[in-house]
Amino acid sequence: MRPSEVDSQRRRLLLTLGAAPFALALAPLLLARDQAAVATAAAQPLAPTPACEDADEPTLAQTAGPFYTPNSPERRSLIEPGTKGARLALAGRVLGRDCKPIAGALVDFWQSDDDGDYDNEGYRLRGHQFTDAAGAWSLTTIVPGLYTGRTRHIHVRVQPRGGRILTTQLYFPGEAGNKRDGLFDPRLLLATTQDGKGQRGRFDFVVNRA
Repeated sequence: MRPSEVDSQRRRLLLTLGAAPFALALAPLLLARDQAAVATAAAQPLAPTPACEDADEPTLAQTAGPFYTPNSPERRSLIEPGTKGARLALAGRVLGRDCKPIAGALVDFWQSDDDGDYDNEGYRLRGHQFTDAAGAWSLTTIVPGLYTGRTRHIHVRVQPRGGRILTTQLYFPGEAGNKRDGLFDPRLLLATTQDGKGQRGRFDFVVNRA
C-alpha cells in the first residue's frame, strides 16, 4: 500500500472516531424528540365524523337489523370476563342540528362478537348509556367480527330526552367488505387510530332535538 493511501485511511479513521462521541451524545436527543412527537400526535383529539355545521342534516339513519334487544344494561364497557377480540375504544358526542351538545341523550349499542355472532338470549356486547353535560359518550368494546353478507359494523340507537329515535350503524375504514355491503355508507365511517392498547374510534351524532 502506498504512503498516500495509508494517510488517507488514517484520516478517515480519525474522523470516524472523532464523530462517534458526538453521535452518541445526539442519539438520546433524537430519541426524545421522536418520542415527544409521538406523544403529541397521540394526545391530539380525532376530528369529528362527520363535522357538524349549523343547520346540518341529521346523521344518516339505517335499519336496526334483526338482532336488536330492548332493555340492555346501562354501562360504558361491553367487555366481560372471557370476551375475545381486539379492544376498541369509542367516543363522541350527540349534537343537535344547531351543533350544540345534547345532555342526557340515550345511546344504545349492540354488535356481533369476535366470531360474528350476536347474543340473542342475553346482553353480551349490548349496553346503553346517557351523554354527559357536554353531550359526550364513550364506550369500551371489541372490534366486531364478520359474518356472511355484512362488513364490520356496530348498531346504535340515539334518542334525546323526549325526542325521536335515530337508529343507525357505524362502519370501519379500510375494510374490504365495505365495497360489497349494500348497507355501507361512507357518511357513517368512524374516524379511527391505532395505539398500543388497540383501536380507537370517534363519531359525533347529529340528531333532531324533538
